[in-house]
Amino acid sequence: MQKSPFILLLSFLISCAACSTTLQTSAPEAGALQPHVDAVRQQYAPDKRVALFQVEQHGSVLRGETNMPEAKEALLKQLQVANLPYVDSIQVLPEAELGGEHQAVVTISVANLRSQPKHSAELATQATMGTPLQVWKKDGSWYLVQTPDKYLAWVDEGGITLMNSSSFNNWQDGSKLLYTNPYGFAYATPDAAGATVSDLVYGDVMLLEEQAQDFYKVAFPDGRIGYVPVSSAIRYKDWVSSRQPTEENLVQTSKGLLGLPYLWGGTSFKGVDCSGFTKTVYFMNGLVLPRDASQQVHLGELVDTSEGWENMRPGDLLFFGVPAKDGKAERVVHVGMWIGGDQEFIHSSGKVRVSSMNPASQNFEESELKRFLRAKRVSPKETLDLRTASLYE
Repeated sequence: MQKSPFILLLSFLISCAACSTTLQTSAPEAGALQPHVDAVRQQYAPDKRVALFQVEQHGSVLRGETNMPEAKEALLKQLQVANLPYVDSIQVLPEAELGGEHQAVVTISVANLRSQPKHSAELATQATMGTPLQVWKKDGSWYLVQTPDKYLAWVDEGGITLMNSSSFNNWQDGSKLLYTNPYGFAYATPDAAGATVSDLVYGDVMLLEEQAQDFYKVAFPDGRIGYVPVSSAIRYKDWVSSRQPTEENLVQTSKGLLGLPYLWGGTSFKGVDCSGFTKTVYFMNGLVLPRDASQQVHLGELVDTSEGWENMRPGDLLFFGVPAKDGKAERVVHVGMWIGGDQEFIHSSGKVRVSSMNPASQNFEESELKRFLRAKRVSPKETLDLRTASLYE
């Protein structure tokens, strides 16, 4: 028997309602995916300064980006186990738009790396010439890069030379020269009275072409050629093999930076902040520390200072800040290095200077004593040790 138009219409409406219900129940509840996203972020990227996992739930869609494919894989597996439907819109870096140029090398004396892709952004850190960088993505004329100590920041195109795997390997294979003066120049000809090609600071690394009398002929990552006085540089292999991070050497190195101006984000002879200072001192002795004081504090063995300063040794790091209280986490905001003497430490505060923990001393720093948190003794095995790591070659 033929059904009436009314019955057909009613059946159609019931069918549509059933379909609508099925679609709603198959979509995740608002925020249902986010706890899984947050758990994976905490596991793989608890410190956003060194790991990128910017993913959020938008309805049933997961949007964002990460430089850790393993983190994305872990998240999707969690959602599958939980039987939560999703739409994957997570981009794994590096960007395809980079065209395979996923490496870069700093090509100026000191590259300023910023927290955002613009010159007005906060200076996050610095990288000296020859430093290899991982490139993740591009924004206009800026590149998101990661330094050898894993720090993520933005650098403008004028500070780096982009390279694919082949060109980067060719650069790494070349014999290197390291600049050892605090500050100086590379010249266009083997003549210190002539035009310059670039300024240079301690730690700059160049490709060594040949020695021309009292000058080294060098090549920069961008292909420029220059000449550096032999008295101002050393073959990188000779430099790194001579590094001995002893107490005496750490103190001697630190005092060679006295008077250097304080610069927020600075990690070079053009200026240092507190952790940039300790990082530079250790680098000059062949060891690469993490960038910030709040990262450096996690290294090393705790030095017992509960009964005074007798257990402190030159080279130990002192950390200052605000202790945990009333549910608020501890904040490490400053770091210095113990040098001994009259309970003295050296740090960058206004400028690199020496202060004392002894109330009877003329350079007693009462404010620092009040906010002292703890001291740590760092072992080379807890750092990136340039004596064993193939960073520049």
